[in-house]
Amino acid sequence: MKPEEPPEDRADLPETEAGSEAGSETGSEAAADARGKPIGRRVFLGTVALGALGVATAPALQRGFEALSGQDPTGLSGLLPNGGGFRYYSVTASVPRKGPADYRLTVGGMVDRPHTYTLDDLRALPQTRLVKDVQCVTGWRVPGTPFQGVRLADLLDAAGVQSSAKAIRFTCFDGAYTESLTLDQARRADVLVALRMQDKDIGHDHGGPVRLYVAPMYFYKSAKWLSGITVTDRVRPGYWENRGYDVDAWVGRSNGRTDDPTN
Repeated sequence: MKPEEPPEDRADLPETEAGSEAGSETGSEAAADARGKPIGRRVFLGTVALGALGVATAPALQRGFEALSGQDPTGLSGLLPNGGGFRYYSVTASVPRKGPADYRLTVGGMVDRPHTYTLDDLRALPQTRLVKDVQCVTGWRVPGTPFQGVRLADLLDAAGVQSSAKAIRFTCFDGAYTESLTLDQARRADVLVALRMQDKDIGHDHGGPVRLYVAPMYFYKSAKWLSGITVTDRVRPGYWENRGYDVDAWVGRSNGRTDDPTN
């Protein structure tokens, strides 16, 4: 969903931020309703190189970028860190836009009570707000970022996970990105089906209207444009992980985090 996130099956390539930021925030997306073709690794690495240059020059360019970003017809300003500090990536050429009328999130697989949620359904459930640093696998960070949404554990409990289940597979309505967690990881209190980010409804470029948020892991694990939660018997590597990213993507103490990993 990667800058923000890894390549699907790798979950760490660009997403528009997460890729889903490679899954986890991210890049360019064309309008409308066509599902795009997944990008190649060479194109992705070229985007990462430009992103690294943007991060290195950001202190000097920040004010100029903020003035330019609202009126840049080339779209190149999207390759620099914006005022909020996020980078934007996507693993497809375009992503459909969804809203209250047509957004759906399905919860199924090895559960007793499969369910499909509308956006209004999710908004009506109890909400949890977390404020954590967002850390991209490519090195950039946005400190103290608020996310708000439904705990993934609550949706799993409502579905009735079967005793032989071991993992979760996440799919996205970009038609390409996927991610995964073990069942124990998915039940952590800091894993959300997020509806709000930076105290605003999550916009399309950031993976809205609904994205996954896995607070203690690199942002590519926080798949954007979330559309499916499938309970499975084993972990199936995601988009970026199939391209070399770690399946267990804990940020860790080297980046200032003290979260205890969950298997």
